[in-house]
Amino acid sequence: MNNERTLDATDARILLALDADPRATVVALAERLGLSRNTVQARVARMEQGSALGPFERRVVPKALGYPLTAFITAQVDQHRLAEVSQALAGLAEVVEVFGLSGETDLLVRVVATDAEDLYRIAGQILAVPGIERTTTALAMRELVPHRVTPLLRHAAASR
Repeated sequence: MNNERTLDATDARILLALDADPRATVVALAERLGLSRNTVQARVARMEQGSALGPFERRVVPKALGYPLTAFITAQVDQHRLAEVSQALAGLAEVVEVFGLSGETDLLVRVVATDAEDLYRIAGQILAVPGIERTTTALAMRELVPHRVTPLLRHAAASR
């Protein structure tokens, strides 16, 4: 059972305002949205404590840190070692996301690299993780639709 509270239209409006101005104060948000300061402060605090707001690091672009290449590595895993594999992947700095999948492939691992040789090294480290049986690497050539939730927020904000 999912115990997470679904965001309502007011929450979505607050998040849209924060997306437009991430440094806005609670008072500025309240004025902009026509809400009380206490309402905005309580809702933002609840969203920060829950899982509605992700970490700030999501905004940092790996390219700015010297990692211009992005690749996706799919992996087939010994299911009995999934926790061990996950922990090992989390220990690799160049692994920025890992998703468990349904279907023939077990994991989708998003990695960043400095160049092709670095990507080869990283792919080798991943393949060497005990419990990983097979990998396939695909280089991301271009990001066509960046990570976004603004359209979802607009839809939720309009559902008043």
